Amino acid sequence: MRALIEKAAGMLRRGEISSVELTKAYIEEIKKGRAYNAYVFETFDTALEAAREADRRIAAGDAGILCGIPFALKDNICTDGVETTCCSKILSGFRPYYSATVYEKLLSCGAVLLGKTNMDEFAMGSTSETSCHGAPLNPRDTGRVTGGSSGGSAAAVAAHLAAFALGSDTGGSVRQPAAFCGTVGFKPSYGAVSRYGLIAYASSLDQIGPLTSSVSDAAIVFDAIRGKDSRDLTSKDIFFGKTNLTGDVRGLRIGYVKEYFDGLDPEISGAIDTAIKAYVKAGAEVVKLSVPELPATLPVYYIIACAEASSNLGRYDGIRYGARCKNYTDVDDLITRTRSEGFGKEVQKRIMLGTYVLSSGYYDAYYKKACEMRSRIRTRFDSVFSSCDVLFAPVAPSCAFPLGYAAKNAMDTYKSDLYTVPVNIAGLPSVSLPCGATKDGLPIGMQIIGNRFDDERVLSVAYYMEREHVFDLEEVEGGGAL
Repeated sequence: MRALIEKAAGMLRRGEISSVELTKAYIEEIKKGRAYNAYVFETFDTALEAAREADRRIAAGDAGILCGIPFALKDNICTDGVETTCCSKILSGFRPYYSATVYEKLLSCGAVLLGKTNMDEFAMGSTSETSCHGAPLNPRDTGRVTGGSSGGSAAAVAAHLAAFALGSDTGGSVRQPAAFCGTVGFKPSYGAVSRYGLIAYASSLDQIGPLTSSVSDAAIVFDAIRGKDSRDLTSKDIFFGKTNLTGDVRGLRIGYVKEYFDGLDPEISGAIDTAIKAYVKAGAEVVKLSVPELPATLPVYYIIACAEASSNLGRYDGIRYGARCKNYTDVDDLITRTRSEGFGKEVQKRIMLGTYVLSSGYYDAYYKKACEMRSRIRTRFDSVFSSCDVLFAPVAPSCAFPLGYAAKNAMDTYKSDLYTVPVNIAGLPSVSLPCGATKDGLPIGMQIIGNRFDDERVLSVAYYMEREHVFDLEEVEGGGAL
């Protein structure tokens, strides 16, 4: 795993390359790599303007590590004046009049936006194939999906079309694409990063996080975007100073939850076991644990997420902003036709499911029980982390699916979220990083999960694997501005 941000920042400060030159190099890579369909909107002109300003800041000695570094944003993160559509027809042409807090923070650092990346429509999916722009392609194998919903961000980083990217993670949407594309994906604790300006899917589960080429890069981006924001009352001001990546794992207690590994593909479990052995050799110990509620996390997640989506997506009516149907008879017909034409089938399905579980007569049977079970799951994880420091777990039960698989195997695709959704339900931090490859050369990802707001420990534990080169994937052929 290469620390691209650190490398580029060093070159910029030593005068070996300018931000304009670096940005132009990434622009050329994006043009050559358009077949990956990673970007849906390109901002090359404004990127070069930002790069020129970054060069002035660097020359004046007024620059942090992200100044002049080109990056990408998932298309559900609002950018003032730049189209933001959640890859949905219903928001076609929508240009926000404000920017997300994370975008503001990156701009203040002097980072350079290259464009907006492809994703599942409204972040609803596990393959990025529900995008109205078509699916992004996995740079590791273009016949396979990138994962979802932050598939375009993962593809951009894997193919070296951006130094880093931001995605959103509601049930694994940063970590699973990272695993499928062989990158690092970090989902911070709920509340660690402001959600202001993130177009909501499920507000109590959504969290913005970075996709990068290395753990150390993920820590740099996390430090830049974290912190309390008065515009997001769920954000917390509990992080102080720079994330300290010691990589020291002596005495570390690694939790091994048996339910995570029951029936898991042998190639995936074998790769994670190999990683665990490397940590044990370095002085960690393994604690065997059980989370019997784990199988219940999937229905709990889909009930809560769809219920919140039903509420959040009610604002898209064709009246205030976004697309509007051309022919209608009255207001009700306008709203019905606009939503029918604007939303894709997967989004419609989840809105209908959410409306159903919130409806009279079913609220207590489904939504209320799901919320009660969510409390039990959180309590269980509190107990687990009293016995261990971190958990090691798979990201998904398989590696990247073939394109078109999800349409024919919807239930299997939903089940693939089993290992990622518990983290969102409990509000925990988790990082996905490569830990091996299949016999076919597909990346295998593993999660390192920590207790709430123990983000630094999670990243530091992951950094050990990076520092010691426990596993390094081969670079994608072609690609690479550096």
